[in-house]
Amino acid sequence: MSGTPVQQKSTAGLMLSAIGVVYGDIGTSPLYAIKECFTGARQLAIDPSHILGVLSLVFWSIMIVVSFKYVSLIIRADNRGEGGSLALLTLVAKLTKGTNKGALVVALGIFAAALFYGDSMITPAISVLSAVEGLQVTMPALDVFIIPLTLLILTALFFIQRKGSGSVGGLFGPVMCIWFAILGLLGIVSILREPAVLAALNPLHAARFFAMDPWIAFLALGSVVLALTGAEALYTDIGHFGKRPIRITWFVLVLPALLLNYFGQGALLLREPAAIENPFYYLAPPWAQLPLVILATMATVIASQAVISGAFSVSQQAVQLGYLPRMSVVHTSTQHAGQIYVPFINWTLLVFVLALVLGFQSSTHLAAAYGIAVTGTMLIDTLLISAVIFLMWRWNRWIAVPVVGLLLTVDLAFFLANTTKLAHGGWFPLLIGLIVFTLLTTWKRGRELLATRLRTGAMPLDILVNSIGASVTRVPGTAVFMTNAPGKTPQSLLHNLKHNKVLHERVVMLYVVTEEVPHVSEEQRIESKDLGRQFYWINLHYGFMEIPDIPAALERCAAYGLPFDLMETSFFLNRETLIPSVIPGMALWRERLFAWMSRNATGAMVFFKIPANRVVELGCQIEI
Repeated sequence: MSGTPVQQKSTAGLMLSAIGVVYGDIGTSPLYAIKECFTGARQLAIDPSHILGVLSLVFWSIMIVVSFKYVSLIIRADNRGEGGSLALLTLVAKLTKGTNKGALVVALGIFAAALFYGDSMITPAISVLSAVEGLQVTMPALDVFIIPLTLLILTALFFIQRKGSGSVGGLFGPVMCIWFAILGLLGIVSILREPAVLAALNPLHAARFFAMDPWIAFLALGSVVLALTGAEALYTDIGHFGKRPIRITWFVLVLPALLLNYFGQGALLLREPAAIENPFYYLAPPWAQLPLVILATMATVIASQAVISGAFSVSQQAVQLGYLPRMSVVHTSTQHAGQIYVPFINWTLLVFVLALVLGFQSSTHLAAAYGIAVTGTMLIDTLLISAVIFLMWRWNRWIAVPVVGLLLTVDLAFFLANTTKLAHGGWFPLLIGLIVFTLLTTWKRGRELLATRLRTGAMPLDILVNSIGASVTRVPGTAVFMTNAPGKTPQSLLHNLKHNKVLHERVVMLYVVTEEVPHVSEEQRIESKDLGRQFYWINLHYGFMEIPDIPAALERCAAYGLPFDLMETSFFLNRETLIPSVIPGMALWRERLFAWMSRNATGAMVFFKIPANRVVELGCQIEI
């Protein structure tokens, strides 16, 4: 995701950046949240009791889920300064390692990451579409252009990703500041005309809503949750902006602006129930509605940009942690390591986003598909933070049990309410989540099986080193053999000896290690060991948010007494051809899926940035 290291900017600068990146999704929720509560699949009567009941649910949901759970609680559970589902997963996995809960924790964390991809597809579609739908209010004659214009904006957004967000990133903060200021201003003006709406601050109105019609109120939670979409970004982006700027920005600007606008829409509905057609745009006077459509479109593009960047970041982390095949990752900024572009993810998202707009046709229809991914992720986050509370922080049980119980009750209620929308589009993010979960777990398990096959029967490296005699011809230069089996002789080395019958003057075994931390310091990057007879072993350590650069790392080896001249160094890589078989391991269909993913993975040469003219690939066939 876009951003800069926390220490390089002042708190004010980080706050401005955070406004432009972190709050785009939740900041554009007023475009559709209140409207969908009344016009969704289960339409509510637009009367004072329902209006105040819905507003009370929205207010207390934001306070409990966003202000308390994410901003005050989960944000504390950082993994060396980084947040997000995969960072939280690696943190909790350490706490539960070796227990019978460890596998369940890992599965939950992976599924939360998988659900994020469904969210990444729906957010741009519903956000931009809901903004452009403002044309129905300002210029009804242009109604037929809403879908084409939405498709055009989204296509342009994905096409500029390869340029990087840095060129327009400077505008994100100021535009979103204006957006939140307008949200608050429109809300204040409306509330002053109908101050009775402030009664919804009393939770009794939410309780009376449930007492009056429990089933309808429960179903309404499926739309109320739309006011919470994007809450996880407050945790995901702490590595880029820091906890303090995110907290200050939320409580000082974003939270007041959102609440004022929601209550302003409620006050408008108390006065004019017919405004439910689009209460957000009807808050503005007629002369301001078209400029508001333009500003809303800009805000939703910014929200979409943040989600797309998030998908790039999650994919990079998944690759580094071994849950996805290697992919081409392009740095779009020479200054900010967080600004990356992943072509495969970008074009895949574009196809699905455009298909969603064409398939659902309106933000109301898309809203039905939106909740499952959001509430599923929120529920999993609560389960994971519960493990942190009990196993790491070790809170007093008299405090921990009520807190965890409250969060689980709220999240479970939201999730169950959204399951009633499965037939109306909720199946889509769930299906995407299941597909991605299958891909992630298949790749992880397949790599484990492959590593086991390679280690089984492989010659211990010390035996090979000790057996090298004068009869083996040594040629000038350095040979680097990449391996993923510590202590074992790489297949590529054995193949080279067998077919070429020579060894280089200096032979290096290179093992890239991905640690379960976001970043590894340069002092801890390199480990080297002299094995004798001009054989060396090097471990290169990277965090799961870093992209390995082997040539750059080898240049630093000179400080360890092992200088490299890349023009005299050859890299030998394994090219495995995987053959699915009935050997116990995975189901045959998963083995075939793993083999297909392996064939389409980005080559090690490209991924590790090894010069093409210095690479020798040696193939082998392996049954899995």
